[in-house]
Amino acid sequence: MDIIERLEWRYATKKFDASKILSEEKLYILKQAFNLTATSFGMQTMRMLIIKDKIIRKELVAHSYGQAQVLNASHLLVLCIQDNILDTDVDAHFDNVNDIRSTPETILNPYRMELKVMMQQMTIKERQEWSIKQTYIALGNLMTVCAVEGIDSCPMEGFDVEGYDSILGLKEKNLKSILLLPVGYRDENDMFAGFKKVRKQLNDSVIEM
Repeated sequence: MDIIERLEWRYATKKFDASKILSEEKLYILKQAFNLTATSFGMQTMRMLIIKDKIIRKELVAHSYGQAQVLNASHLLVLCIQDNILDTDVDAHFDNVNDIRSTPETILNPYRMELKVMMQQMTIKERQEWSIKQTYIALGNLMTVCAVEGIDSCPMEGFDVEGYDSILGLKEKNLKSILLLPVGYRDENDMFAGFKKVRKQLNDSVIEM
């Protein structure tokens, strides 16, 4: 199928087949897709948790407004942001640029200092909001890759963040949960799989100038 056909095939899966598990190859593709997601300045101030453990996920259902996808999907992806962005994070990023590209410090240092000043001028909340925007880019990227790979997914914002952060020990990792993406394979009895997509006509959603 071409990309448009795959996007037509994709839907927010409500009922997963709990017996069907993603292969390590498919999981590796999702890991790489997340890691290759475009981020502002390439800073990657977010992390992705991949949760397979059913005991943990059963506990998380209670903090997911009872949404069974969290438990019945093959895996649960939790997109998180760093609690804060420090000068050491900026340094780590530009040190990585130097290691990979061998870019001289004389070239990197002005950008390094500029980004530090930018972050220092933000409040912690503003830094978090800056990072949250990156997680939505990652979510969209993951959903598209899932569609191309024939993996079902269900993007979720509706969950108790504090409950998740507590169960997953995210505070100790200086992380905050932002978005969920259960992934796996649809149950053949999921009635939503056969619904036609409801979208505006292209002329109503796209403006050409």
